[in-house]
Amino acid sequence: MASRRPALSAARGAHVVVLALLACAAQGTPLTRDELAKTCAEADDSSHCARLVEEVQLRRLPNLALREGGVLKVTLFPSGAAAFADSEGLNGGRSFSLWDYMSEINAVVLFVTNGDEVSFLLVQRATGKTTELPSEPRLSPDRARLATADFCEARCVNEISIWRVTRDGVRKESSWKPRETWSEAVASWTSATNLSIEYTIAGADASSKLERRLADSDWIAAPAR
Repeated sequence: MASRRPALSAARGAHVVVLALLACAAQGTPLTRDELAKTCAEADDSSHCARLVEEVQLRRLPNLALREGGVLKVTLFPSGAAAFADSEGLNGGRSFSLWDYMSEINAVVLFVTNGDEVSFLLVQRATGKTTELPSEPRLSPDRARLATADFCEARCVNEISIWRVTRDGVRKESSWKPRETWSEAVASWTSATNLSIEYTIAGADASSKLERRLADSDWIAAPAR
């Protein structure tokens, strides 16, 4: 995906880091809002916050992953491991941090930084297959789909996206873009076919909510691949 949500610089302060990441909580074993705020209270930036979250998750899930210096090893099931190595670069480099575990679909969620941009990576433990996602994924109650909401001023896809989950991989199924320009949004499943979206229109102080059905006619089907 070409678009990525910009990472936060150290200059913006730890409190901004926490506010930006408080909405990132998958359905597996996420940190609570209070835990995340406490964990990242002294974080320099998004990458630092994610690595602090990883430390907590490694203790909670000792058999799920292992950190060896700049390499994060995610255990696969029933055997094997997938390694994700941090790298250096002129743009600041790339890093991977354990963020969460979706036990319902046996998938690990990694927080990824690439220079000044962030994204998420879903790792399916049964196959080792990975899917890059623009924002933190939300799993539907029937475990068949993921929803992502990626909105910001620059380098975001600025759409709600639906992803189909199968053992053979995760593929983008459809997307929807609002007519207004949104500065941020969070999508939550209210049923296997309905979403509740809390969003803020660019320039507005207050957020609003709307409901979306997967059966609505204005979803745009993703190209077959």
